[in-house]
Amino acid sequence: MKLQDHLAIITGGGRGMGRADCLLLAKEGATVISLDKNGENARNVAEEVRQQGGRAEAYGVDITNTAEVNRVVQEVADKYKRIDILVNNAGFDDIKPFIDTTEKDWDFLIDLNLKGHLRVTKAVLPHMIAANKGAIVFISSDAARVGSTGEAVYGAAKAGIIGFTKTLAREEARHGIRANCICPGLTDTPQFQANLADPKIGKIMRSVEKWIPLKRFGKPEEIAKAVLFFVSDDSSFVTGQVLSVSGGLTMV
Repeated sequence: MKLQDHLAIITGGGRGMGRADCLLLAKEGATVISLDKNGENARNVAEEVRQQGGRAEAYGVDITNTAEVNRVVQEVADKYKRIDILVNNAGFDDIKPFIDTTEKDWDFLIDLNLKGHLRVTKAVLPHMIAANKGAIVFISSDAARVGSTGEAVYGAAKAGIIGFTKTLAREEARHGIRANCICPGLTDTPQFQANLADPKIGKIMRSVEKWIPLKRFGKPEEIAKAVLFFVSDDSSFVTGQVLSVSGGLTMV
C-alpha cells in the first residue's frame, strides 16, 4: 500500500470527488478524515470506508468558519499525533453570467473556493512543519486556466488557488512539504448532475462535451487517481505543479 500509516484530511469529503478521494486513499492504507459542511454525508463516507476495511473518521466542518476549522484540525492532530496529507477539495459554483452576479455572490464564492483552502492549509501547516514532511493537493478547475462561460468569479477564485499552490510549494520545500494542484474538467459529480438538469446550463455542458477529445465527461475516481499520485512517494520530486484532468479539453 502506498499510504500505509499516513493520516489524510480531505475537505468536501462527503460526496463527489471528495468521496472518491477518501475511498482510494483509504484503500491505499491511509486513515482518512472526511470533512464536509454536511456532516451526515461525511459520516456516510467514513462508514463506507470502514465497510471496505479502511480507517476513517468524519467531522461536519464549514471551511468558511475559521474557528471551526482550527478546532477540528487541532483535535485531529492531538488524537493522531500527525497530519501527513491534506486534500483541499471542498468547493461550490453558482453558474450565471458575471453581469447577473452580485457582490454577495462574489463574497460567498471567494470565501469558500479560495479563502476556505487558505484557512484549512493555515491550520494544517504547523503540524506538517513540525514533522518536516507533508503533501498538500489543491483542487482548482480548468475554468481557472482557460475561462468558462458563467464561471467568472468561481474561475477567479480557482485561479487564486493555482497561484497559492506555487508560492506555498516554494515556501515550504525547506520543510519537506510538497504542494501541487489538480484542475479537473467537467466531472460527473452530484453538483454536475444538478447543473446538467438545468435547461440553460445543461445545454452549455452538452455542447462542451463535443469538444472533449476523449468524448466524455470525467469520473470522480479518475480525479482521485491524480490525487493519489501527488500525495504518494510516486511524486516525491514533484512540487508546485498544475495538472489538468479534463479528457484533453485543455492542453496548456
